[in-house]
Amino acid sequence: MTDKYAELIDDSTVRFERILPGSVELVWQYLVESVKRAKWLCAGDTELNVGGLAKMHFNNASLSTAADIEPPEKYSDMPDELLFSGHVTQCDPPRLLAHTWDFEEDHSEVCYQLEQVGDMTRLILTHQSLSSADEIISVCGGWHTHLAVLDAVLRDEEPPPFWKIHTPLEAEYKQRFGL
Repeated sequence: MTDKYAELIDDSTVRFERILPGSVELVWQYLVESVKRAKWLCAGDTELNVGGLAKMHFNNASLSTAADIEPPEKYSDMPDELLFSGHVTQCDPPRLLAHTWDFEEDHSEVCYQLEQVGDMTRLILTHQSLSSADEIISVCGGWHTHLAVLDAVLRDEEPPPFWKIHTPLEAEYKQRFGL
């Protein structure tokens, strides 16, 4: 796993960059195919056309068989399985996918850009229109952890336990960004 931290682009946008094992086509499959995406982020079908539905069915506890810690207090009221959806805003397979992230009252947008780099793939993930410092910290901890899980899955390794990684990362991002 790479330990590269997100960049805070502006007061509502964060950007991650990762070099992942495998081809653009393989990484694309892990972005859009429900069964493969469920191994690192969440299940749910994505309609690959602008305006199409992007379903999100999260179950972070299912991402690893390794022992995990309990979710931190701020997430204790969230159910183990979380369902929401968004709409595709950009789609150019297998290089670009963007969709809204419509979770409760928060409405933001995630963009995944893929580029082949030798036998690896550069993923640039941008999450924009974040509404608050708390949301930025939560999103950074979440994406950093999910991307670590994706890296492990693509390497055919056991993914790290979600909350064990996520909880300290939130504290690091809060300090890093001074939020």
